[in-house]
Amino acid sequence: MIARFLMLTSANPHSAIRISKFFLLCSLLLAPCYLVQAQPTKIPRIGFLGATSPSDVSARVEALRQGLGELGYVEGKNILTEWRYGEGKRERLTEFAAEFVRLRVDVIVTAGPGATRAAKAATSAIPIVMGFDFDPVGNGFVASLAHPGGNITGLSTLAPEISGKQLELLKEVVPKLSRVAVLRNPTTPGAVQTVKEIEGAARALKLQLQSLDVLDPKEIENVFREARKARADAILVVASSIFESHRTQVTDLAAKHRLPAVYHAAEFVEAGGLMTYGVSFADLFRRAATYVDKILKGRAPADLPVEQPKKFEFIVNLKAAKQIGLTFPPNVLVRADRVMR
Repeated sequence: MIARFLMLTSANPHSAIRISKFFLLCSLLLAPCYLVQAQPTKIPRIGFLGATSPSDVSARVEALRQGLGELGYVEGKNILTEWRYGEGKRERLTEFAAEFVRLRVDVIVTAGPGATRAAKAATSAIPIVMGFDFDPVGNGFVASLAHPGGNITGLSTLAPEISGKQLELLKEVVPKLSRVAVLRNPTTPGAVQTVKEIEGAARALKLQLQSLDVLDPKEIENVFREARKARADAILVVASSIFESHRTQVTDLAAKHRLPAVYHAAEFVEAGGLMTYGVSFADLFRRAATYVDKILKGRAPADLPVEQPKKFEFIVNLKAAKQIGLTFPPNVLVRADRVMR
């Protein structure tokens, strides 16, 4: 075939020129096809938005990474992640949410109500996955847990029994417990509902409550002095980014004033706190990865129900107990998921 082609072109120069032009035209027409085939597949990009500092949510971030890894996602290979942290400053959340919109990320994962609110204000088109939220319906993020209805879905920490269980544990650890100081930030989404649940549990346990509001980190030391002055027997700390960002100060002050305290997240016990009972935030963020996966595969957030916590954890710190002269009853210790010594 090639030999015949060479004979024809050598015998007829004009024919050779026409054939050359023909092949040149074909190559020009086919070139775009090869270019299209050579273009790399678009790697999905997700944006992670946290209200606090990286160290405050490191365990939750690692859980999200593990969850994505278990689903086959490898950073830099088939997924890209933009990590942004507000460091306790609301205006930074707004800036980062707007940045995600400019970057055209495929999904935004939020670590808390403040971050979700900023993302919601920035976009109604980009899917948003809540790593957790205390009250997604009450906060206006979703129409209902079963039918979110918009561009937001994810995980909720709604579990009314938690507050009652926290007070029960305090009473078991402090047999003569009669008065509990409740530290809260009333501006934190879900805080008002949580306090109502605490009040109901306190009535059932015949405990008196002292509500102490903290709107600024500078007030933390003052409320501990107030609690001690009012003869509080123990402390219950309601979830808030203020306390999470200053958890070492909170746990140190509890030890200084020799006040048994119960917290909502493992990070407080790891910072030296006495005990925690609450949802496993690591489990929530691991499950958040499944939402990311479903959305990247074409599912709409509006059709993905918001799920509630499935895993709870009770962690105690024997070293912290020794600091304040407290001994955990054996029947309490055996129920602990983790004992820190």
